[in-house]
Amino acid sequence: MKAIITVVGGDKVGIIAKVSAYLAEHSINIVDITQTILSGNFVMMMVVDFSGADLGIDAARSQLTEKGAAMGVEVNVMNEKVFSEMHRI
Repeated sequence: MKAIITVVGGDKVGIIAKVSAYLAEHSINIVDITQTILSGNFVMMMVVDFSGADLGIDAARSQLTEKGAAMGVEVNVMNEKVFSEMHRI
């Protein structure tokens, strides 16, 4: 199963490293990633694959939300199918 992870907040050192390290710890593969700085705000979007993960999307969502709060950013995790349906025109 694939998911979309978004990270938004004030730019600071280590955001990508901390999120990527968490994903690696749980065998969640990063399929695609993009990031930019918009008006001083860090914005990142990742497509990840949970096929080999040692936890489910709900647990990852909860833990990444906590990690994001500790970093001062908002982290959202959504099933790719739900994301695609929400953004379909």
